Amino acid sequence: MTHTSRRARLAEALREHEAAAVLVTWPVNVRYLTGLASSNATVLVTATGEAALATDSRYLETARAVCSGVEVIEDRDVAGALLKRGQGAARVAVEADHMPVGLFQRLAAEHAGLVPVGGLVEAVRAVKDEGEIAALRRACAITDEAFSLVVERVAPGVTEREIARWLEAAMVELGADKPAFDSIVASGPNGSIPHHSPSDRPVERGDLVTMDFGARYDGYHADMTRTVAVGPPATWQRDLYELVRQAQRAGRHAVRAGATAHEVDAAARDVIAQAGHAERFGHGLGHGVGLEIHELPFLGPGKTGRLEDRVPITVEPGVYLPGRGGVRIEDTLVTRGDGPELLTLTTKELLVL
Repeated sequence: MTHTSRRARLAEALREHEAAAVLVTWPVNVRYLTGLASSNATVLVTATGEAALATDSRYLETARAVCSGVEVIEDRDVAGALLKRGQGAARVAVEADHMPVGLFQRLAAEHAGLVPVGGLVEAVRAVKDEGEIAALRRACAITDEAFSLVVERVAPGVTEREIARWLEAAMVELGADKPAFDSIVASGPNGSIPHHSPSDRPVERGDLVTMDFGARYDGYHADMTRTVAVGPPATWQRDLYELVRQAQRAGRHAVRAGATAHEVDAAARDVIAQAGHAERFGHGLGHGVGLEIHELPFLGPGKTGRLEDRVPITVEPGVYLPGRGGVRIEDTLVTRGDGPELLTLTTKELLVL
């Protein structure tokens, strides 16, 4: 019933574009609408909510088992086969952000009514049902527990790469499908690089160590960042950490249904700017999470749109000082009517190891 309601919401959005159907080719969106995870499947959803799915023999049996309320057909040309079913429609939307140009050109030669539309399914996906939130909650709980296990092993002499491997192994052992993304571990001066790739640099006493990682559970992605101190922190390190902690707290408290993406970003960014570090916080405040690690909505300067109820997002301000190090603190939370629900619960106080 969940996938049926998702397709109904998509059909309602589709009618706003005056299209009779939408051809969905992006695997993540196909899974969201039908329950089928595959590398070769396409679904056609009409403005009345009816759906047909095409896949090849590798996934046919699974599709017939999991795709309730969907007509399933076998064909390797999954997009072409379904488009023939929509020949009577004057306008068929296609995913502008995902369909390859070559495929679009081939299909357009056979159907003059193709209309590229961006973010159609993604906008529907942004608001999660309680089943999705439960999966995210579990992914975040695994992430929290993995951090608790691994942080005890962080000490002078261990390398960034070792810490990343420990985190990823712990998440899988605790029940994750797999890591949600390639873990980031940045120690000492490497902490000034927001997306540093873990290296063989050994952690040293006096380092700040930033760990950005998450578990994927039942397809849903957690995202959390914590920065810890190895040995007593210097005054500048403690001050920088406290600044980011205050900014992160301000951002979290600004999250509510109805708030704009710009407002939430500004709540945290203004704290950092007032401390004189505006130029050292160059990325957006956060992003949606779900079946993808980065999805709508995005929080940042100039971003538009308002948060709705039941939208999971991250809040992750950071300050990065080249040659010295940096601090980032990130949580995953969900907008609720009575305030945000925090899914990543590990303390945000500075841990001194």
